[in-house]
Amino acid sequence: MDTDKDADGGADGAAPVMLDRRLDLTAAAPLRARLLALRGQPVRVDASEVALLGGLCLQVLLAAAAAWRGDVRPFRIAPRSAAFDAALASFALPLSALEGDQ
Repeated sequence: MDTDKDADGGADGAAPVMLDRRLDLTAAAPLRARLLALRGQPVRVDASEVALLGGLCLQVLLAAAAAWRGDVRPFRIAPRSAAFDAALASFALPLSALEGDQ
């Protein structure tokens, strides 16, 4: 993840998380760590540059969405690349599975 782009905070008050272009096996642990560091805060995940979404990173995002729902905190993914949306469709997952706003 590009942490330089994460530093300023989102205009909506949510902590921004810029996803890597390739969300493969090597990106899973850093993604998990970045999200855990933001636990308890509203989060906006920027997936606009994602070209590849692998299964392990998808599991990290699903676990994060579930945790944020449990914490009753917003978890949004926007903007999203066409490749990110296509990957969700290939996994037969609606965007609502990855977003929580309780």
